Amino acid sequence: MVYFVYIWNMNITKADRTRQFILETVAPIFNKNGYSGTSISDLTKATGLTKGAIYGNFTNKEELALEAFNYNVKYILDKIAAILKTIDSPIAQLFALTNFFREYYKYNINFGGCPILNVGIDTNNTNPELFKRVKYVIKKLQGSISSTIQNGIELGEIKDTVQPEIYGGRIFSLIEGSVFTSVMLRDDAYLLDMMNHIDKMIQTELQT
Repeated sequence: MVYFVYIWNMNITKADRTRQFILETVAPIFNKNGYSGTSISDLTKATGLTKGAIYGNFTNKEELALEAFNYNVKYILDKIAAILKTIDSPIAQLFALTNFFREYYKYNINFGGCPILNVGIDTNNTNPELFKRVKYVIKKLQGSISSTIQNGIELGEIKDTVQPEIYGGRIFSLIEGSVFTSVMLRDDAYLLDMMNHIDKMIQTELQT
């Protein structure tokens, strides 16, 4: 799976630490309240910093919101990557992905929901740059699933008649749709049911 990487080293500066502190603090706020619903007073209150201190590290609210989105996406994808990097089999990776999302609701609900869905809905027709970033992440995630399927075909684990791009998009859409429904209705039953459905699809339509 493709994920964002923040580079750390022993020589991290005070400015870098301040910037990281701001991101860690405001990322959940942006995710819960949205871009328009998050005010500078929300940010100064949460961080204990002045407006000048915040915008001394970020050019403007739009840049901060964009970086907060990247941070929120990284938070989730790092968890997925930690699981998948220990698995060599593409088919096993697909099943590990659905297993991950079976637990997604439990820790994600307190985080404010899925950042891809939240930011995508919040910025559609209102913030072109942030919306463009959401589309980029979606394409990367779909591509990662498609690549896993392609690897499975090459290793003989997945039928060679399967079209990776179609199934990559299909699996991603089913996951995100069920996440949206579960979060909106505060019920993880929809997410659990869809993961079972995807598992059955992998077994009957993909697996050799």
